[in-house]
Amino acid sequence: MSVEIGYSISSEETAPTRCVGLARAAEQAGFPFAVISDHYHPWIDRQGQSPFVWAVIGGIAQATSSLRLGTAVTCPTIRIHPAIIAQAAATAACLMPGRFFLGVGSGENLNEHILGDTWPRVEVRQAMLEEAVGLIRLLWTGGEHSFDGDFYELADARVYSLPDELPPIYVAASGADSAELAARIGDGLIGVAPVRQTVETFEQVGKAGRPRYGQVTVCWAPDERAARRTALEWWPTAAIRGDASQELPRPKHFEQLASMVREEDVAGMIACGPDPDVHLARIQSYVDAGYDHLFVHQVGPDQEGFMDFYREQILPRFAAS
Repeated sequence: MSVEIGYSISSEETAPTRCVGLARAAEQAGFPFAVISDHYHPWIDRQGQSPFVWAVIGGIAQATSSLRLGTAVTCPTIRIHPAIIAQAAATAACLMPGRFFLGVGSGENLNEHILGDTWPRVEVRQAMLEEAVGLIRLLWTGGEHSFDGDFYELADARVYSLPDELPPIYVAASGADSAELAARIGDGLIGVAPVRQTVETFEQVGKAGRPRYGQVTVCWAPDERAARRTALEWWPTAAIRGDASQELPRPKHFEQLASMVREEDVAGMIACGPDPDVHLARIQSYVDAGYDHLFVHQVGPDQEGFMDFYREQILPRFAAS
């Protein structure tokens, strides 16, 4: 199976201008695509950033020429009305013809509670996402539309700036129900764990042959001990399991849980250190699960060292495999 390795821009750790610079550097390093996260808050204060993704995408569009880019992922249901996401994504696709995709998901309370809205139960969030994606696609057909749905309304809305080629919509999923939803409404799948059942469910429902994108989290450093320390400092939430990532509303709540996380807990979830075989093994676990596009999230500030390592040690070897 042919597999593409892309780069993940973690906006929770990265200032806006640096996000743009890293996208340019990723293109120069040989990554064919990148994704960028869309948060209002970082997970913990140590990460320290959270720029408005649509402004950053505009900068990336001008700083790159071949790099494909997508959101991983945007929540088009509560904090931002899907009509606004339809306009924003269409504009991004105009700026990056044939190079932009819209990744969507049902979101996290961390980002979506900020306007005082009630955080719905998961079944409602998924129904909202389905209606939102349908509304986005409706607006992308052109012309003026009004809409009266279960969750959203439109009144005489028209997205005037539409690209010649509409961007695909890829839908995030982490279990059977969400994978089935992604298969019904999406042009591709986005996942964060090498779980074969998620991919199989996606492939069994709807059209075959759609792309499957998986996020691989790593921490490269010149030695493994330094990588493990960096991973614990910057991304302890990797070891927080269950529903907390969707349900907790504030960075300080994640910090409270993170205070109980040990270095070995994080190292068990993040490929740490300079050994290429460790990184390749983590990538292979996603390939074995059925993913054909992988975007690699390097934890911590040393993004340039990571890119050099992947350009020299990972991208050529994996392509050859």
